[in-house]
Order: sequence, then structure tokens, then C-alpha cells
Amino acid sequence: MREISCDVAVIGAGTAGIAAHRAALDAGARAVLIEQGPGGTTCARVGCMPSKLLIAAAEAAHEARAAHRLGVRVGAVQVDGPAVLARMRRWRDRFVGSVFEGLDQLPDETRLTGRAVFEGPDALRIDDHTRLRFKAAVLATGSSPSMPESLQGLGDRVLTTDTLFEIEDLPASLAVLGAGPVGLELAQAMARLGVATSVFDPGDSLGGVGDPDLKRAAREIFSDAFDLHLGATVASGATDGEGARLGWSGEEGKGERRFDRVLAAAGRPPNVSGIGLEHTGMRLNEKGGPVHDPRSLLCEGAPILIAGDANADRPVLHEASRQGRIAGRNAARLARGEGAERPERWVALAMVFSDPQIAVIGGGFDPQAGYRVGRADFCDQGRAQVMDRAQGGIRLYAGADGRLAAAELIGPEVEHLGHLLAYAVQDGLDVRRLRDRPFYHPTLEEGLDTALFDLVDR
Repeated sequence: MREISCDVAVIGAGTAGIAAHRAALDAGARAVLIEQGPGGTTCARVGCMPSKLLIAAAEAAHEARAAHRLGVRVGAVQVDGPAVLARMRRWRDRFVGSVFEGLDQLPDETRLTGRAVFEGPDALRIDDHTRLRFKAAVLATGSSPSMPESLQGLGDRVLTTDTLFEIEDLPASLAVLGAGPVGLELAQAMARLGVATSVFDPGDSLGGVGDPDLKRAAREIFSDAFDLHLGATVASGATDGEGARLGWSGEEGKGERRFDRVLAAAGRPPNVSGIGLEHTGMRLNEKGGPVHDPRSLLCEGAPILIAGDANADRPVLHEASRQGRIAGRNAARLARGEGAERPERWVALAMVFSDPQIAVIGGGFDPQAGYRVGRADFCDQGRAQVMDRAQGGIRLYAGADGRLAAAELIGPEVEHLGHLLAYAVQDGLDVRRLRDRPFYHPTLEEGLDTALFDLVDR
């Protein structure tokens, strides 16, 4: 086994790891990137990009079927499942390929391939070929889909986001376990592509919405999109021919049904087990993950930082990229014997690319915060009605000092309003100052003006 050393070891070549490695190099450190797993980043390979490609096809089919509402007659819509999935994979592979192209430009001496396991607070073993000594390390090992116990033993009848995008054709029926952002997006896309889709979740919310009014709206909206079972737990699963038979219980009593395929979309826990964290001296939480400072990303008890999905904090790409940069810079500082910097965190921003879309800013609804609430509904908003997409609403939450603190939205194309509100919250804007802005007519942004007026008028 060869022995080498570096200033900074970066474990994982996903979004966070690539950013951390680049930041450490830019800071003058001798940094080594350890690639393990399939690579290409979670976003490009099994996350953001392939799911949005599937959603784009689903939206096209839906708009064609619904065109008659606007007086436009379209013939029978036929979904070519293999063609939809083939296009998705072509573009997915391009995105993944661009990631690999960037990695291939790195000097060979800055890259290692294999599974990294900690042997101590300053040493890693990579497979059986290399022992790497480091002064500081960045843990960016990403996450993997969770598999409910009730689905164990169902084999390839169960799909995850790691396998869904590899199927050759659309199933006739699909059960989706999990009504969070991923489950909601994929369930609606599959339903619009002609798959008989049922969604199960033990909670009472869809897509991470917390506001009571918007939770009710979401339940009503998406109940029309697919068969929805909130407050339901899938307790059993058994093979049934080429499919699976699931049994569940919940608010509506007990049920049982056969599905061609099952999609486990109930979360992605971080990849931190079995990599020797117990040998580092760091303090671990009850789930076995490192206790860390969410600003510096430094783990307690070791010169190791944790970034991206591995810390299970904000598993979205823009946060993973920024956390990687912070962790890489701080790892270089630790290697030089300097302290870690603690930059302010960005405002929390979460999006769901369903139709209507969902956006949650600043953590959204908080029943304990005592916020003042500004309300507006898209149901009676002019531009939304013109578009025949008058669903959902806006909820703004302001503190006693008048500053906008958080927001939740369900509505057409609220990804854009979500960004505006995120900037306003991060900049600490007073709601009166925010309302003193031009709102063009007729636009969806006028809904924001209505919600701000509701806040200012209180």
C-alpha cells in the first residue's frame, strides 16, 4: 500500500466535493479529491436534472390534453414512454458528461479513486491501495435513498431515484411512498404521462408546505392529479406476479392494492456510516452523523468539515455548492494552522417543481414565531385566471419590527416570486419598503403586492 500526504483531503466528488476541492486549491492548499461511487453529482445523475426532464414531458402532455379549456382543440394525446425516457437519459448523460469533463481537467496527482475510510483523525485508507495523511479533510459523501422496511424483498419491483430513470418504459401503475418534494414532483409527472399513480405518506402535508391554509389547498389541488393517501402508512409489501401488492392503514382505514412498480421517495439519508467516523475523535449525533457548526461546517473534535447532502441540513444544490466552497476554504485555513471562518448563512430557500409550483422561504410557517401574516390567493388573481391556472396562494410572515421573515407559496411559476422573496428576507427588507416597488399589470407578481398590502394594512 502506498503512503502519500496532502494538506486537504476531500471525500466525495459530487457538487459539494468538487466545490470544496476547487476552493482548497484556490486557497493554495495541496488538495486531493477522492472519487467514490458512480459520480456525476446527485443533481445531474439522479436528481434535479432527470426529474425536470421527465416533468417537461409530462407538462407537454398535460397542456395538450387541457388546451380545450382555452378553445384550442388537440387530437388524442399519445405518450411514447420509451421515447420520453430515452430523451431524458440523453440529456441526463450530457449533464453528467459535463461534470466528468471538468474533473478530467484536474491533474492526476490531485485525484484518487476508491472508497475512503478513516483510520484516525489525520489518516484515510482508500480501498487497499493508498493510505492518505492529511492536515484537514472535507466530508462530502452525499446521500442515498432510504428503503422502507415494508418494501424489503420486493427486488426490482421497487424503484428509487437511483433506479427510476433507468427503466425502459413507463409502468401501467405506480405507488409512490413519500409526499415530499421529490415524491410529489415524480408522482404528478408520472400521472400526467398516463401512469395510474397513488401516493402514500404518514404525514398531512405535501411538498413541505406548513401553512394550514396552503396545506388544505395543496391537498385539494393534488387530489385531482393522482390518488392521494395522506396520513397513511404502508405496512406490508409482497410480490404479486411481476408487480407488488401493498397493504396500508391510515385516516381512511385499511387498504390493499397491486401495483406494477413502487417508488420509494421517503428521503435520502447521508452516507456517513461505515467510513470509520468513530476513529476520528469527532462527536457524533444520535443518528451517527458528525456534530458540526452549520456556519463554518467544522465538526466537533476533529479537523474535518462536512458539506452538502452529507450533513443532512439543506439538501439542495445551491447550498451544497456554497457549503463546498466554505468547507474547502476553511480546510485550507486549518491546514495552515488558522481558525475557520463562519460566514452568515443564506436564507433557506426550497422549491417544488410541481404544477402549481411550491416555494418555501426562511423556513416558512412557524406557529410559535408570532408572525403577522399577509395573504393573497391566486384563485382570484387576474393573470392566473387569464392563464387558466388560478390555484393556490401566497402567505407572507413578518416580525414585530415589520421585516419580512418567511413565506410560503403555491401557484403558477412561483419559482420566480420565491427568489424575489428570498432576496427580500435575506436583505432584511421592511414590508413597507418592499411594497414601495413597481408591480407591473397584469403579472403574477401582483399577487405579491396584494399580500404585502394585507400585511401593511394590519
